[in-house]
Amino acid sequence: MRITLLAVGRMRAGAAQDLYELYAARLRWPLDVKEVEERRSLPPEALKAQEGALLLAALPRGARAIALDEGGKQMSSRDFAALLGRWQDDGVQDVAFLIGGAEGLSKEALQAADVILSLGRMTWPHMLVRGLLAEQLFRAESILAGHPYHRD
Repeated sequence: MRITLLAVGRMRAGAAQDLYELYAARLRWPLDVKEVEERRSLPPEALKAQEGALLLAALPRGARAIALDEGGKQMSSRDFAALLGRWQDDGVQDVAFLIGGAEGLSKEALQAADVILSLGRMTWPHMLVRGLLAEQLFRAESILAGHPYHRD
């Protein structure tokens, strides 16, 4: 199963990138990041709509999409692993995570998602979300493999 993080904004060198790389390097699932960016100065709703269109255009054909949104479903790490494990067992080839910018995801991006996932009720910087998600993907792999990295 291939994993793609579709993210608004360009990652720069620093602690957030280091965190992402730490966990991305541990994954057995192939992991790719596709960054999109709208450079025009637009009103917030127009910006969100344009960023959503760019994310959807980058979505791999046939991929299961998981949108990250504060209003989404909260899952335990075990539930997240179980979801990915089911998709893997069902032969899903591609899973893509949609990570919005400062304005969040557009209505169209949310509607296109198979799952809307919340990383919790707190607001996270969208650049930090990449590292948090990479860690949870590594944790999910560990859970599915029966590796002791995850402890209840």
